[in-house]
Amino acid sequence: MNKYKLVEKAKKGDKKAFAQLIEEEKVKIYRTAFLYTKNKDDSLDIVQDSIYKALVSIKNLKEPNYFSSWLMRIVINSSLDFIKKKKKVIPLDLEILDDIRLREFKSDYKLDLFDAIDGLKDRYRTIIILKYYQDKTLKQIAEILDLPEGTVKSNLHRALQKLRSLIGEDCVNE
Repeated sequence: MNKYKLVEKAKKGDKKAFAQLIEEEKVKIYRTAFLYTKNKDDSLDIVQDSIYKALVSIKNLKEPNYFSSWLMRIVINSSLDFIKKKKKVIPLDLEILDDIRLREFKSDYKLDLFDAIDGLKDRYRTIIILKYYQDKTLKQIAEILDLPEGTVKSNLHRALQKLRSLIGEDCVNE
């Protein structure tokens, strides 16, 4: 059965169709959650929360062809919410916080890419994860994040520049 028909059945309350859709997406949603948390248990909590949110709100999905993008947006938002709840830190000024992070990263010579990605703003981190870990095109990323493609492209460029400055090398490819 094709994905469109499965989504239509799931929207009408068919739990087996929904489970089949999730089965097809489970590796991607776990990988995405893990890239945000770097922790197996936290990632599984995010996946569970995301699946529940998707199950409850699938009837509101307007275009069945965008199920994967819709689900990925739920996972990303759940991951960001989880991180915010876990940190419970309220920065006084985001620019000052970014400067502090930049100085911290430059002082650490054993920085790896995951740590550098964690140092990015949420919007940049999300674009990097979708582009390089989920192999999404700029058009797909724009669709998932509900942003213009040009905005995604410029944010990707800024994210790569920031990664270069954090790592201090020219090892980040576009």
